[in-house]
Amino acid sequence: MHLSNYHSHCSFCDGRSMPEEFVKFALAKSFRAYGISSHGPLPFETFWNMSAFDMPEYLVEISRLKEKYQGHLEIYTGMEIDYLDTTYNPSIPYFQNLPLDYRIGSVHFLPIATELCEANMVCIDGPFSEFKQAVDTYFEGDIRKMVKRYYESSIQMVELGGIDIVGHLDKIYMNGQRCKDFSFTAPWYRNMVNEYLEVIAGKGLIVEINTKNLLKKQQTFPRQEYLSRMRELQIPVMVNSDCHTPDLVNDGRQEAFDMLKQAGYKSTCELIAGSWQSIPF
Repeated sequence: MHLSNYHSHCSFCDGRSMPEEFVKFALAKSFRAYGISSHGPLPFETFWNMSAFDMPEYLVEISRLKEKYQGHLEIYTGMEIDYLDTTYNPSIPYFQNLPLDYRIGSVHFLPIATELCEANMVCIDGPFSEFKQAVDTYFEGDIRKMVKRYYESSIQMVELGGIDIVGHLDKIYMNGQRCKDFSFTAPWYRNMVNEYLEVIAGKGLIVEINTKNLLKKQQTFPRQEYLSRMRELQIPVMVNSDCHTPDLVNDGRQEAFDMLKQAGYKSTCELIAGSWQSIPF
């Protein structure tokens, strides 16, 4: 089993420990590579995203860790970058000009107005009570309309580019599945997911198997049922824990590898000496 992780948060965003604490835990578990990917800055301040003012310190700190642990652990500077709209997303010059080793693209927010401020954002990743209120207030109580908007934003993110990895591609279901009229088996939902997978495949991007909720909620992003279709589309994959505390660096990895094997996958993508490579199981 490959011991690497490229989706990891720390005290620069909403993680619970300094970057070095995650690195130490990865070393203790005999990891070969470790990437730190704080939530990138937004055009407004939030509790969970890093501030643009902290970016220089973030880059310096990861560089320090790279040098300190050279020869013991490959450390990479990453970032999880939000897609908001066509004006603020991973492809804009600000993010493309940062000296990052890789970029994860994710959708956490759906703007409900043109002004990009926190008051105009629907967060799909928060408490269900807030999610349900947003469905009722901004999507006429119809979860299908919110899901459609989520996948439209996701497809736009992939088409604009500027990323290496697609983060938790179907996370809308975490809260969405609790809403009336949501159905994993309904054609309207399956068609949206399949369209998104085809766009990802066409761009040659890596999809992470996100294990953040695997052991505690039996959820993966993407869901296990899509892995066979992803293999048919020849979408490369990796396993990431999306950890926010050091003890969860390796959470759910074995289980995710088992799922990939069952779906017919025979390799995952890893950064080796700074280059993406397909590594057989």
